[in-house]
Amino acid sequence: MLLKSLLTSLVGCTMASLAIAANSTVATIEVTGNAFFNSDTGDRFYIRGVDYQPGGSSNLTDPLADTNVCLRDLPYFQKLGINTVRVYTVDNSLSHDDCMNAFADAGIYLILDVNTPDASINRNSPACSYNAAYLQNVFATIDAFANYTNVLGFFAGNEVINDSNNTNAATYVKAVVRDMKNYIKARNYRTIPVGYSAADIVSNRVLIAEYLNCGNDSMARLDMFGVNDYSWCGHSSFTVSGWSEKVKLYDGYSKPMFLSEFGCNEVVDSRPFTEIEALYNVEMTSVFSGGLVYEYTNETNNYGLVQIDNENNTVTELQDFINLQSEYNKTSNPTGDGGYSKSSDYSTCPTYEAGVWEANNTLPEMPTAASAYFKSGAGEPMGTILSTEGDCDAEYDLEISSSVEATSSSEVSTSSIESNSSSMTTATSTTTSSSKSKDSGNLNIQVPTIFKIVNEIMNYII
Repeated sequence: MLLKSLLTSLVGCTMASLAIAANSTVATIEVTGNAFFNSDTGDRFYIRGVDYQPGGSSNLTDPLADTNVCLRDLPYFQKLGINTVRVYTVDNSLSHDDCMNAFADAGIYLILDVNTPDASINRNSPACSYNAAYLQNVFATIDAFANYTNVLGFFAGNEVINDSNNTNAATYVKAVVRDMKNYIKARNYRTIPVGYSAADIVSNRVLIAEYLNCGNDSMARLDMFGVNDYSWCGHSSFTVSGWSEKVKLYDGYSKPMFLSEFGCNEVVDSRPFTEIEALYNVEMTSVFSGGLVYEYTNETNNYGLVQIDNENNTVTELQDFINLQSEYNKTSNPTGDGGYSKSSDYSTCPTYEAGVWEANNTLPEMPTAASAYFKSGAGEPMGTILSTEGDCDAEYDLEISSSVEATSSSEVSTSSIESNSSSMTTATSTTTSSSKSKDSGNLNIQVPTIFKIVNEIMNYII
């Protein structure tokens, strides 16, 4: 009884501290048809923003938990005239009150990826990585942010499906969307949009959009869809970039769609950002609701708008920043509703086709141990350093090894075996910005067996 009392008190204190995190200084953003709307004014809301993860994945920090970082950057966000930032990873064990309230006072909303580099759906072993420990981390992040009214939405994943050979992972992404929406409802939070940020893969970009918005279970259908698109390079055009074709491809999609990353840097000098004028033009806004420029800080991939001097904590505007500011300043949103669709018709589920689309329309049941969180909350947040993927990569390597051995026993040529071996890549995290920005250096601390046992005991007692 004493143990139960102590554990209950611990969880109660944690949840109480999270409840204090609310702010009421900004209207919430709601979904109607395929567009976002300001809940107070009723005006259509267009995302004008940047992707924001100072340090990148090689020096992972939480910019929303450090006022030295967020308050340093806030004046530059205001100078750009943006209304939204996307953050790829946060530490759910830290307080975010100061930064989130400062952003709210400035009218800046947050789109937050709920995963961390070591707690995400592993595209190579999705079934293994979809477990109760992973969902606890996801739910704890929701607990930490749900009461901020300037949270526009959550992303359940980023580019988990990044090729034609891992579409089976979409089944587990959709399961996470379902679990997140059910958790938000069970915990009596406001309705917060849950979505996915997709890689722009020609072979399956429409299939993934349709799949995540199909089926009779409304809780398993996403509320918004982001596309990481780098097809407009330099001084391109609506037609040359292929954007005109993408508007046709996604025409009739019943959920808000936006560019969760954009800003091709395959240019001679700085990026001119001429796509801004097209993005906020009625030729786009019937389908798209704006976008987020990749990215605010300049990292090793040279996509940055500003250069950060970490030693002195100072910001230097790059030419990209100046160009983007100019384009934002001269480009207004369309008048009226921008041609949005009020339709709530969901998509038809794609047909299974080996090698093309291998996602299952029957979703896996949520891990039984995670059901306790719906009643008691996620409990103590564990931060960013724990891995919930366990031996998933080893399991994947074993599967590949067995496949190669089987091929070898069939007396396939040596060159064929070498070709198969060359494809034995381990899973990459699906949470640290897009494939345009991957770098290494993340911590990887496995969850000890004893921790898992204690976690199960806590769930049972509570």
